[in-house]
Parts: sequence; structure tokens; C-alpha cells
Amino acid sequence: MRVPVDGGDLAVEIHDGDTPPVLAIHGVSGSRKLWNWLAAHHFSLIAPDLRGRGDSHEVPGSSIRQHADDMVRVLDALDLQSVTVCGMSMGAYAAVDLAVRHPDRVRALVLVDGGFPMPAHAQMTEEVLSAAFAPQVAARERTWTVDEYVAVQAMVNPVIDPADPLVRDYFAHDLTPDGHLRLPADTLVADATDVIFGTSRWRELTMPTWFIHAEWSTGPDSPPAYTADQAQAFRAELPVLREPVLINEVDHGGTVMTRAGAVVTAEVLAEALK
Repeated sequence: MRVPVDGGDLAVEIHDGDTPPVLAIHGVSGSRKLWNWLAAHHFSLIAPDLRGRGDSHEVPGSSIRQHADDMVRVLDALDLQSVTVCGMSMGAYAAVDLAVRHPDRVRALVLVDGGFPMPAHAQMTEEVLSAAFAPQVAARERTWTVDEYVAVQAMVNPVIDPADPLVRDYFAHDLTPDGHLRLPADTLVADATDVIFGTSRWRELTMPTWFIHAEWSTGPDSPPAYTADQAQAFRAELPVLREPVLINEVDHGGTVMTRAGAVVTAEVLAEALK
């Protein structure tokens, strides 16, 4: 379905399942296809392509606050007053902003490897950020076949399985029919800047919250985005936060984009829906 927001229409995919509805918010360079792994577990999902991504790629302007406001429009369009919200990576930060500014719309919150301050961000500068995203920006200057794009992503993301049809579907959704990447570089950098240099209001959360984090960040044995000690420190400060859940032998993307990671994330989401 298409949902009117400031500047255009968001594409929103509805997965019919066996649960109450879950608003699922993807990450900075992702799309609604991220949630296909959870849809396979029979959840009822509301999965938007955020502005600047997928079939919403022509909607201009981007920030964590804007994404949260867009999610209110999505819930209004579906006549839903309050839902469980699941956000991954940047989507977790948007979920926190939504929950803090519109607490009546969020009955429970599941944050997947995001939403809390990442220690690595404290070392980040704008110059380092630009360098980190330079390969992704450069990739937008060429055309790709789906096979080429999936092969490159499998090298960058060694935990994912390129033979998984859901992986192929996910990355194919990044491309226009003529083989260009649909995520504008300025949108990617703007949202990353907002996540890294902005302030998460996680201490203001008031609804039951679950936090899932990965053993690695980008591939086997890489330092995690969050250590177990850091996750416990968040819990000590936030009374509504349940016991953090560590997913072993997956990285950041693998929390959802692998069968093993999706099983654990699905179990936590099912608990949040009770």
C-alpha cells in the first residue's frame, strides 16, 4: 500500500500472520525486505520502505525524527492506535524516537542491535564517517545486475548465505530496473550522521522494551556493536528494559538476515507480543 507523508508516499508491505500487528522499521541502508525472515515465522508485520529507500526512494528528506513521524502516518493510515514496534539498527533509533514522542502509539518495543549509544560512535568524526561510507557512495555511480550485486554483498557480509532466496530478494530490492542503487548517497549519509552524532532518548522509554545484540559487528570475530557488559549497563539504567539477549555467531545484519539469527529475534518478538 502507499501512505501519504510529507514529500510523497511511503511504500508499505503488509504481511498477514498469526499475531497482533508489529510495525517493523529497517536499518540505514536496508528496506522492507529485511523483514522477510521474520514474516516466515508467521508474524503479522507492517513493513515500510523508509523514505529514500526501496519503493519510497523518491521521497526526499531524511532524519530519525522524520522517520518516526512517518511511522505515525503509517499507523494512522491503518487505523492502528498502538502496536508493538521492532526496529533494527537505525530503525531501532527511529523506534526509540517514536516511542518517546508518541508513547501512546507503542505498546512494546524490540530493539535489534541499535537504539542505544554505540561506544564506537564516540570515536567517530565527520571525516571518518565520510570515508566509511565512500564505497557505498561509489557503488551508486555504476549499474549492477542482481547477480553482481549479491556476489559483492556476500563478500562484504560473510555471515549471510547468497544461496538463500530471501537474501537475493532483499538485495534485488535495492536496484532500479536499469541496475542503479535506489538509495541516494545524501540520504544514506544524512541518516548515518543523525544516528552517530545525534542523541538517543532511550532513558525516557516507558513501555516494556527488549534488546537483542549480536556477537560480532561485521563478520566473524569482529568487535560487537555492543558487549554483554554494555547491554547490562543499559538494563541497570532503564527499569523497563528486559534481560538483553545475545545472539551468538551472527553479526549485525545476521540478527535478522540469517535463519539462525531470525529464530532468536522471532522468539524475543513473540515474548514482547504476549
